[in-house]
Amino acid sequence: MKIRHSLLVLLAPVLIAACGQQPDPAAAPDAPPPATAPAAPTDGQAPAPAATDAPPAGDDAQAAAPAADNPVRAPEGPAPVAGTDYVVIENGQPFAQSTGTIEVAEVFAYWCGHCAAFEPLVNAWKAKLPADVHFVAVPAVFDDRDQFPRAFYASEAMGTLSRTHDATFNAIHIERKLRQNADADSIVAFYGGLGVDPQRFRSTMQSFAVNANLGRARQFAMRSGVDSTPTLIVDGKYRVIGGRSLEDVLRIADHLIATERAAR
Repeated sequence: MKIRHSLLVLLAPVLIAACGQQPDPAAAPDAPPPATAPAAPTDGQAPAPAATDAPPAGDDAQAAAPAADNPVRAPEGPAPVAGTDYVVIENGQPFAQSTGTIEVAEVFAYWCGHCAAFEPLVNAWKAKLPADVHFVAVPAVFDDRDQFPRAFYASEAMGTLSRTHDATFNAIHIERKLRQNADADSIVAFYGGLGVDPQRFRSTMQSFAVNANLGRARQFAMRSGVDSTPTLIVDGKYRVIGGRSLEDVLRIADHLIATERAAR
């Protein structure tokens, strides 16, 4: 918890802002990360398995699923206002079609400081979501040179996101082990320090499945009108655009979830 609290303090002055494009990879060459031991897993991050990269039981792709017994609660605060707090996405669609659940997608970027500040809040929030709400993280593919979306989907394919997801935010914004415009070699080396097989990871980054997921993520962001991170999309229909704070963004999402639940 100490790392997460430190992150919020460091980034508190810019909580309401959003990130646009990744820093230009040509602006500064990326050095290999220092050979230091990986940080201990933060709360909610599973420890690295000792002998295998095989996916653990359940869905490691998006961290822990909400508990089935989480109650459905009325959202707090005033109802959000269309055009001020959210916009309706014309012909919008969820990122992943899932029968019977309401999807909340977060379009994020590892290099985005505001996403890093949002992450611990989102982790605590999604752990309390009722069973009819499904959370999915979608990396922003704003620039084909950005290697972090590839890293996300490669780690998802290998079942190692529980080791790498929060650790990547910390490596960029707290520990300074990775640059915001890190190249593939630097990311592979850092993930190797987390116990991820470097050779397999490098190969997976270039796989057909990862390329397909990158295309899906790019199309989802485009049709949803996403041009900055972090952005929440509720069931493919509503894009959150307002909020006085990052906590308020989640409050707006709660209301939109309730709206969609009532419509069903």
